[in-house]
Amino acid sequence: MKISDEKRKKISEQILAVLYPNMPKPLFTSHIARDVARDEEFIKKLLLNLKKQGLVNEIKKNSSGKEYLRRSRWKLSDKAYEIYKKANSGL
Repeated sequence: MKISDEKRKKISEQILAVLYPNMPKPLFTSHIARDVARDEEFIKKLLLNLKKQGLVNEIKKNSSGKEYLRRSRWKLSDKAYEIYKKANSGL
């Protein structure tokens, strides 16, 4: 089953909405997938696309500096956080 570009965009917006209140704490892909109620692999593809756009940052190391072998954590980029902050302050 193919998902339209419009639906991908809406799901990407949901991902950003999940990351915003947790800023600056990065979240694992599995936590984001659970909150958005989507498959982890699909969410990872969307996160990688958001990374290319400069909206999220991928963190591949734990707090001790040791690199993760099979997982990543994600957080909003500073640019995206400022945009969300301005949009929400106007409400």
